[in-house]
Amino acid sequence: MPERCPWVTADPEYVAYHDEQWGVPLHDDQALFEMLILEGAQAGLSWLTVLRKRAAYREAFAGFDPARVARFTPARVEKLLANPGIVRNRLKVASAVVNAQRFLEVQREHGSFDAYLWGFVGGAPVVNAFRALAEVPAKTEISDALSKDLARRGFKFVGSTICYALMQATGMVNDHLVSCFRYEPVKAIAGARAGAGKKRR
Repeated sequence: MPERCPWVTADPEYVAYHDEQWGVPLHDDQALFEMLILEGAQAGLSWLTVLRKRAAYREAFAGFDPARVARFTPARVEKLLANPGIVRNRLKVASAVVNAQRFLEVQREHGSFDAYLWGFVGGAPVVNAFRALAEVPAKTEISDALSKDLARRGFKFVGSTICYALMQATGMVNDHLVSCFRYEPVKAIAGARAGAGKKRR
C-alpha cells in the first residue's frame, strides 16, 4: 500500500480524490467554480460529506456552469432546499447564486477566473515540504489576501480557511506530506508549470 497523507480515510471515494485530484493544478474555470462552491458548502462539515454529494451537486447546479447558476431564481433556490442530495443550508445555497454572479464579473475583468485566482501565487504552485500533518496551516497570508479580495467583490463563504482549502484542492499549493506517494508527482507538475510560465515571459 502506498503511503498517503494521514487525513485520508479508507473510503474509496476519499482515496480516489486524494490520489487523483487533491493538489493537482486546476485551470479550467468551470471546475474552479465547482470547487469554490463545494468548499463553501463544506464549511462546518467534513469534506467527505460533501464529496459524497458531489454528483448530486453537479446535477442540481447545472453541471456547475456559472452562467446558468447566476440566473437561478428564488423559486429555483427553494427547490434546491428540498433536494436531499445536497447540503440544504439556505445561506450556502443562496451564496452559490451570488458567487456565480461575482464569478462572471471576475471573468469579464480578468479574462478568466483562472487568471485571477492563480495570480495570487504568481501563476505557479507554492511547493511546501511538510513532514507532519500538524505543520500544515489552516490559512496563510496568501489565503488571507484572497479571502479579503473575494469578500470585497461580494463573494460569500470565502473566509481565509475556506480559501486555503480551495488553494490546496486546486493545486495552488502542494500540501501533500513529503512522505506521501503523491508528493513528488505533484511537485513535478508544479515544476513543469513554473517552467512553462518562465518560457512564456
